[in-house]
Amino acid sequence: MTDLLLILGIFLISAFFWQLRQMAETSRKFAEREASRQRVQLLSVAMASAHPSIGGATGLCWKAKFVMEFSTDGINQLRSDFIMHHNRIHSINWPVFPEPEWEHAPEPKGKIGGCCGSKTSCSSRKS
Repeated sequence: MTDLLLILGIFLISAFFWQLRQMAETSRKFAEREASRQRVQLLSVAMASAHPSIGGATGLCWKAKFVMEFSTDGINQLRSDFIMHHNRIHSINWPVFPEPEWEHAPEPKGKIGGCCGSKTSCSSRKS
């Protein structure tokens, strides 16, 4: 009987470890996607804390807090954190950081304030 409980305990610990590893992989992919969307340089992603929680597909899962470190200019380092419940991102908290350089800013589209919206000069168009 004790052997069965020992095997069951090892299996349970292994399943929780496997779930944490899946969460770490998902968080890394999420951080890379968010860093490219925000146009910042991703430096690192690390798990800050984790504790068992009720929910998810299996009923018992992990709720973890991850810390993402990034840079906007290659010199300064900023931190953002996000909460994961099972393999889903629950919330993300971004600090206030400077806008990207103008050459990386999105280009305007449409007519706003007399701008013709083209990549060439507005005066080069024939009326």
